[in-house]
Amino acid sequence: MFGGGGMNPRKMQQMMKQMGIDVTELDAEEVVIKTADEELVFSDAQVTRMDAQGQETYQIVGEPETRELGAGDDGDDEAAAAADAIPADDVAIVAQRAGVPEDEAREALEAEDGDLAAAISRLE
Repeated sequence: MFGGGGMNPRKMQQMMKQMGIDVTELDAEEVVIKTADEELVFSDAQVTRMDAQGQETYQIVGEPETRELGAGDDGDDEAAAAADAIPADDVAIVAQRAGVPEDEAREALEAEDGDLAAAISRLE
């Protein structure tokens, strides 16, 4: 009845733009969905974000691996997660500006919740 087997992708993008819908592909390494009983872990998933009139919708395409709730958490990784939360570039900038070793710069950044200016001023 309609023929053609589908809509031209370019025409689809034009229509979405007219309706105020912005589509963005995200470079996601891993997506974890936690339910009351288990975790669904998508590795190498294709993730698309659609912004439509101020509301964001995410689409995940891939095969999930199912694991028990909390199976991926050791609990002792809080310090490692905090250290990873501070980018190495920020640590290097603070260390250079304040003239201190990187471990002191990292401590100052952690104490100041990642605020570069506050960490530098704390060390000077």
